[in-house]
Amino acid sequence: MVDTSLYAAFLVAGFALCVTPGPDMMFIVAMGGRGGPAAGVLAALGVAFAMLVHAVAAMLGLSALFTTLPTLYHVLRWMGAAYLLYLAVKAFRDRAVPDEGPAAVGPGLRRAFWQGALTNLLNPKVILFNVAFLPQFVNPELGHVTGQFMILGASMTIMGFAVDGSIGLLSGRLSALLRRSRRVARGLNVFSGTVFAGLALRLAASPK
Repeated sequence: MVDTSLYAAFLVAGFALCVTPGPDMMFIVAMGGRGGPAAGVLAALGVAFAMLVHAVAAMLGLSALFTTLPTLYHVLRWMGAAYLLYLAVKAFRDRAVPDEGPAAVGPGLRRAFWQGALTNLLNPKVILFNVAFLPQFVNPELGHVTGQFMILGASMTIMGFAVDGSIGLLSGRLSALLRRSRRVARGLNVFSGTVFAGLALRLAASPK
């Protein structure tokens, strides 16, 4: 169903992109720092879910709306920046030391997943990237273009989660050792807030 030579090139290029530090990776590190290993992994899972949604959107051609409706691009960009800024304010205002017990399980982890997903979904740069990147590795002559898109999208999602999930786990475990100090825990919240605020400014200031 896929061109094997193109698929091999896609795997190499995709893995290189996954291991290159970027906004998603910084977000996951910050989430792991605030909520521990589980929060880091769930945030990575949320980002992976959003990546799959972006791949489906690219397959359906929904991202072509940015060409005909440029206002949509800017609306998404500002919504994403506002959401990241909201997360930054929450982190800066958080004075609590994260719990390690059962209280940390449940809604907090669900929030980590959806925060990761929303942060990625509201980034129009990711949508445009998928439109430009994925079609390069689709061979229309083989037919089953939809199937080729789904294989590429699923492969990218799996690779991304493998890398980001590992980073979220490691950052969470490191933070779990440090959070025993209230001062350090507060510092981690400030670090997370700074990362979120920086990502918000980056998204708001980036041109199309």
